[in-house]
Amino acid sequence: MTANTFNIIRKTSILIIGSGAAGLTLALRIAPLAQVTVLSKGDLKEGATFYAQGGIAAVLDPEDSLESHLEDTMAAGVGLCHRDVVEHVVNRSAEAVTWLVGQGVPFTTKQTKGNKLLSSSTGASNLSSLHLTQEGGHSSRRIIHATDATGKAVFETLRKRAQAHPNIKLLEGCTAVDLVTQKIENEPEDVCVGVYLLNQKTNRVEAIRAKFVVLATGGASKTYLYTTNPDGASGDGIAMAWRAGCRVANMEFNQFHPTCLYHPHAKSFLITEALRGEGAKLELPDGSRFMSKFDGREELAPRDIVARAIDFEMKRLGCDCVYLNITHKPTTFIKEHFPTIYSRCLKFGIDITIDRIPVVPAAHYTCGGVVINRKGETDVRNLYAIGETSFSGLHGANRMASNSLLECFVVAFGAAQSIAEKIQTTEWASGISPWEEGQLRASADEVLVSHNWEEIRRLMWDFVGIVRNNKRLNRADRRIKLLREEIRDHYIKHKVSNDNLELRNLALVSELIITSALKRKESRGLHFTQDYPQTDRVAEDTILLPKP
Repeated sequence: MTANTFNIIRKTSILIIGSGAAGLTLALRIAPLAQVTVLSKGDLKEGATFYAQGGIAAVLDPEDSLESHLEDTMAAGVGLCHRDVVEHVVNRSAEAVTWLVGQGVPFTTKQTKGNKLLSSSTGASNLSSLHLTQEGGHSSRRIIHATDATGKAVFETLRKRAQAHPNIKLLEGCTAVDLVTQKIENEPEDVCVGVYLLNQKTNRVEAIRAKFVVLATGGASKTYLYTTNPDGASGDGIAMAWRAGCRVANMEFNQFHPTCLYHPHAKSFLITEALRGEGAKLELPDGSRFMSKFDGREELAPRDIVARAIDFEMKRLGCDCVYLNITHKPTTFIKEHFPTIYSRCLKFGIDITIDRIPVVPAAHYTCGGVVINRKGETDVRNLYAIGETSFSGLHGANRMASNSLLECFVVAFGAAQSIAEKIQTTEWASGISPWEEGQLRASADEVLVSHNWEEIRRLMWDFVGIVRNNKRLNRADRRIKLLREEIRDHYIKHKVSNDNLELRNLALVSELIITSALKRKESRGLHFTQDYPQTDRVAEDTILLPKP
């Protein structure tokens, strides 16, 4: 062991990487049984959950039905959703909302003009008091929400619960480097026994041993130049799982949200689909509407259709954006239903009660990910993946609005049950080898990292975006392979940093997306290619297997 090697090894029964809705839900569900540590590479709130505006899809209206929710999801997923998984998730939607109400999430109710906190004693019979809105792809009003800041309300409620729980430890400023797997005697498969992490306070790599490791790291939309996601969405969990030997699936299906605020100073601000659910209209610069040319559902068509329509019109006209218009609604209605959007737009000089909102599509959600079963179990024993980093089969070729948060809760419930069944019989690993840095030094030329980061995101936006073709994809494939070599060379020659760890993962996930896109010889949902505009009769997942 050299002088530059150190060995700071912690131990926790359950290690959750990610502090969004999925990670915090699992932590709260399993904490009564064991010690839980939740890692966040930045501030706890810097995940997609905090910024989610829309809501949670659940069947609560007597005139709605579970079958209708199932069929809407299947239709939005363009035949690629796994029906048994959709049924499993949809059937547990009321259970998930009931649990959230019990935690104290302040959902908007019918009886008030704002949010009303439902006490922990509120039972399922009182769910009928919740206000429901409608979003694209849904045939009924079934979106439970907290005005237009549902993610923030859910996150803050669950965070307070987690901070108060004696068995939950929340650690900020910890960037996961890689999973640690071991061969166990007389066992045919690898077992995940912990993780190496970069402690940003000390700039040292540490190790944490765990009986169970859970990836709840979110998606990979930062692979694209324009995105609604926070900066941390660099596909870390997907990349780590791939390197550990897990399959990934359907990485070609990147959802572009149709309406991101177009303004030079408005970084990644999403305009919720609920505006269109409440009657907002999409317009060209001259004020004319256009969605009827693309789909009979017009503004309430699924996201892939709306995003492609906007992209087509922008390219046809050479305009920088289109507009979302809700000015025909009463001022009080707009302010009460969309206070967050009203306030944020006003800061940029846009009064949405009298002004149209300039919008463009932006990368929003990763529909593919680490292959899991209903309980979040991956190909590697004792390794779980939940939330956007996973592929459960729910979303198919296009995620339907507000099914993502629902999936977080339902799969987290299943993972908690799975861990609870195994925890008493699962042994601790004998140990983890310390991280070896040797004589590596910190990079003195970080412009290489920033340049490669920008090049990858521009490459993905230009060649692997809303509309694709083989020429663009093959060019992207050649370039990403060269970039990965450059990034690998930089990584192995220098001490790790948060930036080069994210870049390493971003490059790998970009290659997985490109590889998956090249494999799909059809257009389906979010994957539209000019070379294969037809949709095949038989829908099949794109599954990639890591090399041994």
